[in-house]
Amino acid sequence: MLVYLLVACDGLDEKQEKKLKRNLPELQAALRAYVEDSGDSGLALIDECDSDECEEWQLGISQPVKKKAELKPLVALFDELARKYGFDCEAGSIEDGQRDPVSYFGKQEGQGDAFLIAAYLGL
Repeated sequence: MLVYLLVACDGLDEKQEKKLKRNLPELQAALRAYVEDSGDSGLALIDECDSDECEEWQLGISQPVKKKAELKPLVALFDELARKYGFDCEAGSIEDGQRDPVSYFGKQEGQGDAFLIAAYLGL
């Protein structure tokens, strides 16, 4: 199954948008480094942040997953970034190029639980 975790860029107030825009280069660098350090595990960076509108941004990582435990490092990364930069995250699956969200976590939604997310995904 192909799963994704994204920075939730929609529904932000003005203060949150400014903070996200200010921290975008650091977030992109952290996600890029995580993907590059993973070797050849199928992780892919999702980085579609060309618009001036945060709501249109897609920033995150996709990863093929077979077992629940494979989600744990990715959820931990997004938890850490969410605490540091003050955003929420969206987790879900990708089928036929379409994203299907199953869970939200982060700054306002609380800490992510990889095993609960895996259950929502049907792993």
